[in-house]
Amino acid sequence: MLNTKPQKIAVIGTGMMGMSLTALFTGNGYDTTVLATKAASAERGRRSYDEMYAVLEGRGLVSRAQAAACAGNLHFTLSYVDLQDVDAVFECAVEDKAVKFAIYQQIEAHCKRFRFVASTTSAMAPETLCEGLQSCPGKLVVAHPFNPPHLVPFVELVKCACTEEAAASAAYEILESCGRKVCVMKKSAPGFIANRLQHALLREAIYMVEQGLADPRDIDKALMYSFMPRYTSVGLFEHQDAAGLDMVQSIEDHLLRDLSDAKETPAFVRERVARGDLGQKTGRGTYDWTDASRADFKARAAAPYWQYFNWDLPQV
Repeated sequence: MLNTKPQKIAVIGTGMMGMSLTALFTGNGYDTTVLATKAASAERGRRSYDEMYAVLEGRGLVSRAQAAACAGNLHFTLSYVDLQDVDAVFECAVEDKAVKFAIYQQIEAHCKRFRFVASTTSAMAPETLCEGLQSCPGKLVVAHPFNPPHLVPFVELVKCACTEEAAASAAYEILESCGRKVCVMKKSAPGFIANRLQHALLREAIYMVEQGLADPRDIDKALMYSFMPRYTSVGLFEHQDAAGLDMVQSIEDHLLRDLSDAKETPAFVRERVARGDLGQKTGRGTYDWTDASRADFKARAAAPYWQYFNWDLPQV
């Protein structure tokens, strides 16, 4: 923990991101209050929280007694008045500037000692969001985790010119104390770090399908069984150093001119969206989905992250 004196965290939002972060914080000893917009949202959030801990118990990562102790750190409220003494705020609201700014106004009005507000946005830049903290814009920072953040250890911390170093450092320390691998962006850019890389890869994968080079299933197999497993143990730049930068130069001089440089969403995606084939939630996207295949995907998507489970759980 950061200090011998317990710190208090507020989480704004009862969706998947908010409750997953809440599971993480309570599991690492932080007194955490979740603000819900209505009682039904709080009840739904509590069910989601309990389900996450049930899975952890089922895998033997958390005991029943430890889960109960962690739940003792959890509180729900419908009023900002109950957040007046929190040290940190994690905002997990919808990607709507007006909604976020309304939340920030309430935080400024009711929270007396918060050190930072961390938005979990995946799309909005900190230099835009900081305008919503009118009296203390320097306390705004983006802390973008990947779902579900109680399992995926990666968090992007994004600052802007007005971000106070004390606010960024406080957010970094809390996240790191929960076993997260925090990556700091030197300056804001659309997509931050991971989504820029992910969508550059996706753009090329779609381009290969559209060019008739391979089917989606074979491209997925190529990713899963070639270099992706390697990059769970070594980094991209490490790997290129190991290969030799002279070889990298030779390959890229030959290859880059043939890669996609599309500047808009490919027809492959646009056509499916227009048809209403949106993926798992509609039963069809690139692939067809059933309840069984959705469950299988969910289990496989979580599988690589169990090895990173390293919470500072209570000893009970």
